Amino acid sequence: MADISGKKIAIVVDNYFEEAEFSGPLAGLRQAGGLVDVIGLKAGDVQSMNHADKSKTYPIDKTIDDVDFNDYDALVLPGGGINADSLRMNQTIRAWVKEFMEHKKPVAAICHAPWVLASAEVLEGRKLTSYSTIQDDLRNAGAEWTDEAVVIDGNLITSRQPDDVPAFSEAIINTLQ
Repeated sequence: MADISGKKIAIVVDNYFEEAEFSGPLAGLRQAGGLVDVIGLKAGDVQSMNHADKSKTYPIDKTIDDVDFNDYDALVLPGGGINADSLRMNQTIRAWVKEFMEHKKPVAAICHAPWVLASAEVLEGRKLTSYSTIQDDLRNAGAEWTDEAVVIDGNLITSRQPDDVPAFSEAIINTLQ
């Protein structure tokens, strides 16, 4: 079994993220020994979605104002259109994405979450995947988009949709080993 004991991972979400794209990596990373913090824009609980329907709520461990992202070994961005749209408009999160990419720390984004990468202006010349409906946005941001379950380009790990969560989670864990 994979062992990423001692690795600190930040999963950043706002309301209306895709539940499977959050809970799958969260469980996998913790099972492999990762120390995972759920980071939110504000304290309290956040609402997940199962496609267009509300699903479970999850507690935020820390807010973006309470953390130093230099303390983390990897950044995970679950999808969901509303979640990703909110995160991409947050200047602090865009700055953290840039910092992770510049320091070559793993950044994992699934579904609509690559929108955050586009807004952080870190996609020029990168190969990635995402939910198919945002491929034009990613190409316009300078990325080479492909339709694969998981794409790894250096420290960037991307995936398409909930069906790909097992492969996405495995790719994150393997990168952290």
